[in-house]
Amino acid sequence: MKRLEKKILIIDDDPSVVTLIKYHLEKEHYRIESAETGEKGLKLINEYIPDLVFQDVRLPGISGVKLLEKIKSESPHLPVILITAYGGVKLAVESIKKGAFDFLTKPINGEELKISVRNALMTSNLQQEVKSLQSRLDNRYDFSNVIGQSNAIKHIIKQVKIVAPTQLTVVLQGDSGTGKELFANLIHQNSPRKNFPFIAVDCGAIPDTLMESELFGYEKGAFTGAVSRKEGEFELANGGTLFLDEITNLPTSAQAKLLRVLQEKKVRKIGGTKSIDIDVRIIAATNLNLSDAVRSGNFREDLFHRFNEFSMHLPTLNERKDDIPLLADYFINEANKELHKNILGLSPNAVKRLLEYQYPGNVRELKNMMRRAVLMSDSEYIDVENIMFNSSECDKKSDFQADVENGLSPKEIAQKMKKQIESEMIKKVLKETGGNKTRAAKILKMTRMTLYSKIKEYEL
Repeated sequence: MKRLEKKILIIDDDPSVVTLIKYHLEKEHYRIESAETGEKGLKLINEYIPDLVFQDVRLPGISGVKLLEKIKSESPHLPVILITAYGGVKLAVESIKKGAFDFLTKPINGEELKISVRNALMTSNLQQEVKSLQSRLDNRYDFSNVIGQSNAIKHIIKQVKIVAPTQLTVVLQGDSGTGKELFANLIHQNSPRKNFPFIAVDCGAIPDTLMESELFGYEKGAFTGAVSRKEGEFELANGGTLFLDEITNLPTSAQAKLLRVLQEKKVRKIGGTKSIDIDVRIIAATNLNLSDAVRSGNFREDLFHRFNEFSMHLPTLNERKDDIPLLADYFINEANKELHKNILGLSPNAVKRLLEYQYPGNVRELKNMMRRAVLMSDSEYIDVENIMFNSSECDKKSDFQADVENGLSPKEIAQKMKKQIESEMIKKVLKETGGNKTRAAKILKMTRMTLYSKIKEYEL
């Protein structure tokens, strides 16, 4: 595939320099234009819109430094490489401080020229990509993009708007699948810390023995296997926000150290002798009632009071059912893009059934249901038969009553129901994918080895 030609403007009054640069760069498939004065160069920048500018430090008319300042004020992201004689190195260094990307000394070396151009263009591309990603991130976590019009979600958005600009520690309480990390991100992206890191830590996924080293880091040789120095999550989040998900899973020893870090605003690595100053905002999340965890002795009361500066309870999907049609449409559009489908929406019967259904998995469950329905639907609109209602499809009331009468414990009944649901889900997905286990594993969000193991276990 032919590479898109980059445009380069040379502003120099020495024809031999212009010719030399053209000679080296046209062979690299760059398009070249030139101007012999700064005034003409400024005019060409507006007309030619180059990707890179070469500029001599000493020019007739407007001085090279003034020209650089004017270019950077009008086109701050346009990289400028200065060309200077040996006697002008000091001036070139000063110009670098004013925004020039690089400078080359005369006589120009062809290889150095090409390397400088590649580096300048690559840096410019990366800056534009970062700017684009930041813009997309800002848009994603803009309040207007929060899906829902129910009173419950409006109340949460109002709370986020109040607390986001502050430095308060926030506790998000809500069932699994209610969007705790999404709202943590929303708080961060609408705070003064938005241009600094957002680091998410799942406290439930880290073994107790590794919790302190993950959060606070360690020095080389601190313990067997510590072959190099490691930054902890607090250091990585410095200046930004640290999101501690499932905070009630923190072991007691880590809770005590975390309390000290929050009080002193300093962290010391395992095996370290010096404390490191940190400036981190904490957002904590739990699917349990934190007050109950304190009463049961699983969570320190002093840490609870340190965290509990501002608390928010995220509603379940059953508490915001008015939002279900809006959320379903949003997830259908997302799935269309991912799966290259063109599903237009839900049938009236499907909408009615979605509103009747109870959602133990909350918004996350609805998202997965819509993703699978889009994949399996062969018409323009999703109907009831395309939607996998996990609980209701597999729960047979007579079986449940028989299990109770036969003396099975609630735990045994729950395990049996789980296996029935899982078996039916796998069977249906395998049927819809024509037995393609790789594709089925992807839909079911499990590894192929796990799927093979389940097929063998359930004799499918």
